[in-house]
Formats: sequence, C-alpha cells, structure tokens
Amino acid sequence: MPLSKLWSLFSNDMAIDLGTANTLVYIKSRGIVLNEPSVVALERGTDDTIAVGKEAKSMLGRAPEHIEVIRPLRDGVIEKVGIAEVMLRSFITRAQGRKAFVRPRTVIAVPSEISESNERALRDSAENAGVREVYIVTEPMAAAIGVGLPVEKPSGNMVIDIGGGTSDIAVIALSGIVAHTSLKVGGDEMNEAVALHIKKSCNMQIGEQAAEAIKIAIGSAHADGMEEDEDLEVKGSDLVEGIPKTVRVNSADIRIALREPIDEIIRGVKRTLEETPPELAGDIVDRGIVLTGGGSLLRGLDIVLRESTNLPINVVEDPLTCVVMGAGRILDDLERYEKVLLHRDRR
Repeated sequence: MPLSKLWSLFSNDMAIDLGTANTLVYIKSRGIVLNEPSVVALERGTDDTIAVGKEAKSMLGRAPEHIEVIRPLRDGVIEKVGIAEVMLRSFITRAQGRKAFVRPRTVIAVPSEISESNERALRDSAENAGVREVYIVTEPMAAAIGVGLPVEKPSGNMVIDIGGGTSDIAVIALSGIVAHTSLKVGGDEMNEAVALHIKKSCNMQIGEQAAEAIKIAIGSAHADGMEEDEDLEVKGSDLVEGIPKTVRVNSADIRIALREPIDEIIRGVKRTLEETPPELAGDIVDRGIVLTGGGSLLRGLDIVLRESTNLPINVVEDPLTCVVMGAGRILDDLERYEKVLLHRDRR
C-alpha cells in the first residue's frame, strides 16, 4: 500500500469550501461536518481570538470598541492571512472532533481566477493550520462534480456558481475549463445594494445582517419569483437625527435595488457564452445551465437568466453544498480527478 494511502487511514482527510460568507468542511466517509460563517472576532490590538464562526458573526455590528469582528476573505480570496489561519485552524480542529494521528490531506475550492500569490497564501495558511497536503480545485469545477455532471466527457457543461463574494461562470469539458468569467459579485454585493437602497430611499442606515435578512425575506430578481409583493418592517438608525427608526420596505423596491448586481451576473454569463466554442454551445442548448451557490436561492433569478439567455436554467436541489460535496468526491478519488486540480502539491 502506498505511504500516502496508509497515512490517510490515520487522518481525517477533508474537503473545504472556503467561502467569503461561509466555510463548509467535508470529511471522508462522514460527509459535511461543519458549516460556519467565515468570521473571526478578536481582541482589538492583539492576536487574542474571542470567537470564530457563528458566534463571531452574531457580533457583527454589535461589538464594543475593544472587539474587532473581521471577515478574513474578500471577493473569494484571503485578505488577512494571519486571521484566515486562525479561522482555518479552528474549523479544522472542530471538524476533526479529536486529535488526528496524522495531519490531514485537504482539497480546497477557490474562485476560478485566483492569482498565484493568493493561491500560495491559501496553501501556506492551510499548512500552517495543520494540513499535510493541499490540493486546489476551482469552485465551478467542484460544483459541477458535486451535482454529478460528466466533467470528464467531451460534451460541454455550463455552471454558474454564485457565492458570497464571487460569481463563477464556467463551461467545462474534458476535465478542464474551456471558457469562464469570475465576477466580484455575489450575495455580499446584493446585501450592500439593499443597504444602499434603504439609505437613499429611507434616509436610514442598516447593518450587514439586517440587509441580508431583508434580501432573504422579500428579495427577488423577477416579479414572477414571488406570488405577490410584500412589505417588511425594517429597523435602523436615522441618518439625520441619529436615533433608532422603523420603516416599511416593499419587495418591488428591493427587486429594483438588486437589479445592478444581477445585471452584472447576466453580462458575465453572456460574455462566457460568446467565448464558448460552437460545438460546446450546442451541448449547452441541449443541457441548459446549472445554477449553484447560495446566491442561486434568490427568488426569480432562474427566470431572469432564462429570459436573458433563452436557455434552460437548472437550479440544483441543495445549491449551498454543491462545491464542498464536489471537493469531497475529488478527495475520495484523487487519482480519477487529478486532471481537474489546479496544481497538485507533490511531496
């Protein structure tokens, strides 16, 4: 038995979807064992960690001056390396549940346009957090594998993966990405658009979590995405008087607020389709486009994309877990999926 396979018997090899908004961890033979916000709370001016994950996210916009709440990733890449290592180490330890005899191997999913320096920072962070070997796969490739698309075949498959910080659009064939577009637009950008709309129209400031809650409750990309327009009571701070304030917002107004980030995603889809070879374009006409990622849960987004492209849009059953499940399948059969990896870490 090869040494690497022998070691894997004594370690909890894992796949990680290290997202701007959430991090998911899959452990071989156990499935998804962790799904936590990618947030860290620190004692300001020190390296002392107060909380990581859900507990840290609950402090966003609420923490006193001595606590700093940080998202170490931005637009799908590591922005604060040291804090990302703290977060990764915490998640890896929690996912393992016990001290492993051997450090784990890990498959990590990243945006399709990750730079060399960001990839290196990610590898270093993972290794410093306790990982033995690091394998990198792009998010749209992992999503495609996660939903069971035949990525190794010569036929074309198109995936739109809308995450918290990025939207990755890719046409895949023969274990490679033939055409792709990576946008710094995702769920976070949509939240910002909601907050900006309320600031302008209601003269009121709301927090990041409040904007996300509004998007989830009454947000939509198309009027047909909702049975009827709804109102929602929103609390925030009056920009003029600085005192707490309550207003009612309408789903039709939120739909208008979301138009700009959605239009940018549509432009990215069209640009990718224009770059797709005719033979593969014919496959996409037959198969349609697969929509994954948390952003795909926005009501009516599939309708807008269908109207804009005249192509079938297939929203998968569990879009939030496609990437980590695909990375998990790669982890389970590294030899089969070696060609889909960006660079195999050889030791």
